[in-house]
Amino acid sequence: MKNYDFAYHITNFLTVYLPRQRNASKETILSYRDTYSNLLRFCKEERSLPPEKVRFNQINAHLIEDFMLWLESSRGSSASTRNQRLAAVRSFFRYLQIEAPEQLLLCQSILSLKRAKTPKPMVKYLTHNQIKLLLEQPNVNDWDDRRDLAILYLLYDSAARVQEICDVKVCDIHTSAPATVRLTGKNSKTRIVPMSDAVSILLQQYINERGLNTPGFASRPLFTNRQGNKLTRSGVSYILAKYVEKANEDASDIKIEKITPHCLRHSKAMHLLESGVNLIYIRDFLDHEDIKTTQMYARANPEVKRDAILKAHASESASQLPAWKDNPGLMKFLKSLG
Repeated sequence: MKNYDFAYHITNFLTVYLPRQRNASKETILSYRDTYSNLLRFCKEERSLPPEKVRFNQINAHLIEDFMLWLESSRGSSASTRNQRLAAVRSFFRYLQIEAPEQLLLCQSILSLKRAKTPKPMVKYLTHNQIKLLLEQPNVNDWDDRRDLAILYLLYDSAARVQEICDVKVCDIHTSAPATVRLTGKNSKTRIVPMSDAVSILLQQYINERGLNTPGFASRPLFTNRQGNKLTRSGVSYILAKYVEKANEDASDIKIEKITPHCLRHSKAMHLLESGVNLIYIRDFLDHEDIKTTQMYARANPEVKRDAILKAHASESASQLPAWKDNPGLMKFLKSLG
């Protein structure tokens, strides 16, 4: 097998390890597959190594570094995309050091490669008025728009990832008090998220209108396209973009920049934070593994930081500070500046 060591382990990593042992999502596996496809293309075009002839003894940290530079120069990849590709490569070699200990030195040299520095992205979110404007756009008298309204409300109310919305089944919606939706997130991990009364009523009306409360429909997707197939991420993005454009046409004083469905997730998190909800609860609501990820909302919201500073210095009012005119030394110094 030594002549085919690289091919064997890449195949096992993608078809066995990721789906069965790591329970990785289909999207993650496809993203990793694209990374190794690009790596093999790089080897062929830049190193004259056909894919079937790539061996571990031809791979080293220097080659991976050149591959990263090639992604930027030849493929037009951004620094963040390059870092995603590097993460996929490192994931494979982290797996390999257990499966093939004889390659441990190679694995460690590649695992030590550093990510490219990228500017910290700004958290894009909508204000309460912008959210209100957006949700006013679907026409409640139109069949398709009523579905879109349910999607937008649930997307914001639950702070769900777009794929989680696409994967919601009829049986995941519980409209009896307390109303909840069951979301399936990364690594197939599920969580129960509360829904507001308004969204609960809206979804119950949607389910009744579409006949989704019929016996045998419980395992069907909640949201489908005109062909009856489960709505895709691009489908949800298209729906959102349509109503953002409509909102900008209708409103003269409130404008919404081009956004992705994930912006509604950010918006909900920001609004919870502004309402005084503890970061720990927001972390669990968003299904973040690390509180550090959730803290980005506190860093990005100037009002939250301002309130925190004011509370910290609430005991030190201006009336307690010494008056300038009562400080002869200070007054003498100020006069000397003129």
